[in-house]
Amino acid sequence: MKSLRRTSSRRKLAGRIGVLALAAGAALSTATGTASAAGDPVLAAPYLYQWGGQSDPSAAMDATGVSAFTLAFMLSGGGCAPAWDGNRPLDGTDAAMIQKIRAAGGDVIPSFGGWQGNKLGPNCGSPEELAGAYQQVIDAYDLKAIDLDIENTDEFENAAVQDRILGAIKIVKEKNPGVRVVITMGTTPQGPNDWGKRLVTQAKALGADVDVWSLMPFDFSDGGDMVAMTKSAVDGLVGELKSTFGWDDATAYHRAGLSSMNGKTDRAGEVVSVADFTAIRDWAAEHHLGRVTFWATNRDCGGCSGIDQENYAFTKVVAGYNG
Repeated sequence: MKSLRRTSSRRKLAGRIGVLALAAGAALSTATGTASAAGDPVLAAPYLYQWGGQSDPSAAMDATGVSAFTLAFMLSGGGCAPAWDGNRPLDGTDAAMIQKIRAAGGDVIPSFGGWQGNKLGPNCGSPEELAGAYQQVIDAYDLKAIDLDIENTDEFENAAVQDRILGAIKIVKEKNPGVRVVITMGTTPQGPNDWGKRLVTQAKALGADVDVWSLMPFDFSDGGDMVAMTKSAVDGLVGELKSTFGWDDATAYHRAGLSSMNGKTDRAGEVVSVADFTAIRDWAAEHHLGRVTFWATNRDCGGCSGIDQENYAFTKVVAGYNG
């Protein structure tokens, strides 16, 4: 379904323009939101994509109070070897950026996968090999959490790869009981589709302990109430978590999350405004969702999101989320 897609328009053009525009405007921004839980890499960590050049995360931290970022994307650098965007080494510029974020009191959660690119899930031959790739990244940065963004026909709509990822999660959690795992996936306005439901039920069947199940509630239509559709999508996920794991409402909402998109989405006519996202965040706080984020800080300005907004407006909203 098209609602499950995260296209290159978000990752490439928007990311590249956003790096330049936000770097230019950072000095004019001031922090207005209440800082999110300091250094929590899961709860409130907007996506930051380093395509086309290195952005300055400390500028966003200073301007908004945000204290964590979801770094996209960890791909295959050849076979089952992890590399940033499939071509940058673990000990290169990205490592320096992570050090800078942590020096400022923040933290990171790397995101594996995404919509496109040469991914580790299909390239690693077994759950053990895939877990080894995850472990390399965990060890390289002494991570507290990882995000597995499972999309497209090569991972999300592939039963064998779904099971491989879930098997790898089980191994990683056994070796690293303190490391949290987030699964991010597409959705319909009513909640996960059949592939998403399979992922949830297989996690239980295979013993994969996923800490937060996060949906991408956008790319639904050519217009509509994005606040209402986001709520209904998450409610659908919560229902699936309750029926699968036997959780009560409070537990299921806390194990659910959302990753929106700021401004114009990949679907013509579909827009998430700052007011929409603020309402979504406030609803999430009422239900104590375990994760609220968006794509992406790089495009969080009027010249990048396609709407009239202040620089870092959406990042400020995330920074005000405390669960």
